[in-house]
Amino acid sequence: MEFYVPEGHEFKWNYGVPVHHIPGTGVSYRGAHGVKKLLLSAKREWHRQKWYKAMYDYAKQDAFDAIIFPSATYRYLRALQHNPLQNSPVPVLFLIHGATPNEAERLNAMAKKFDNRPNIRIGVQTFAKDKLHLTAKHLRVYGPPNYIPRDIECEPHFPAADEMLTIGFFGQYRREKNLESLLDAFLAGKYNRSVRLFIQGATQTADDAADFERIISKYKGNESMEFLHKPLIGIDWQKAIADVDAVAIPYGNERYLYHTSALISNAMGYQKPVIVADNVNPEILKEYNIGMSFKNNDMEDLRTTLEVFINEYSENRTIYAGELTRAYNDYSPQNLARNIVALANETYDNV
Repeated sequence: MEFYVPEGHEFKWNYGVPVHHIPGTGVSYRGAHGVKKLLLSAKREWHRQKWYKAMYDYAKQDAFDAIIFPSATYRYLRALQHNPLQNSPVPVLFLIHGATPNEAERLNAMAKKFDNRPNIRIGVQTFAKDKLHLTAKHLRVYGPPNYIPRDIECEPHFPAADEMLTIGFFGQYRREKNLESLLDAFLAGKYNRSVRLFIQGATQTADDAADFERIISKYKGNESMEFLHKPLIGIDWQKAIADVDAVAIPYGNERYLYHTSALISNAMGYQKPVIVADNVNPEILKEYNIGMSFKNNDMEDLRTTLEVFINEYSENRTIYAGELTRAYNDYSPQNLARNIVALANETYDNV
């Protein structure tokens, strides 16, 4: 395997494989509005055409057996219509991370334009296959991978009744998330075992940072809570999620009915039960008994769910362990790799 990336791009990790830079820098829209954003969009499209052409030229020279775009959108296919890469002599795989029904409709229509291009392949990762109508000839739908520890050892642990149970809340802190409602719901519960809540928050604006510090100050007297105000990446993130016993995902969003929640994938990869809003990848709890859900935005239901989850954890922990093993195996990175290889190896008639 080799990486081909835009000039100037540097990976945060050393993947131990060759990295080649192709002409055309990446283009960010951050902070851009109006005409500036339109100009940047045109520049990004121009550079994408250059990248596609470079990959086509490499493919004609037998440089590789397949080309994979690991994080694509339907716009990648729209751009492909105007590039010789659509005639690639090797399979070209566009891997798409989830789609809402509207996105799926656009994607399906665009994918059908390549029904007579047998080497153009599209793979869509989603838990919500049955909610989408993806019927293009060279398009396949499969489950997303769980996220597993890569730099640490992490053995599944399900604490007994006489051990502390730690529930982790992770993510980007924003004032509109109403974190205090979650904290109050947790504090209002009546529990039959020792339990603590670990709250990690990363902030991007000064106002959000000040508000998060206000909350930390307000609740710091509660021994059942621990706060961490910093972003977590790499090994720090892995250690943090490995150190909790369950993951709280209290904020739902309609997009997560279709797109994958990274925390769900982390919970399955690290084998941690979940307390999750009912509009976050509901197919998972329907298929696997790995925790409990509550009505999104209903803090009283969250309080009740936390109470039941914690108080019944001891009798359910063996069930959670078995079901998390099943989910871990069904959505393993190895399964993703097998699906990608199958997509590359499929044969199609040029019709």
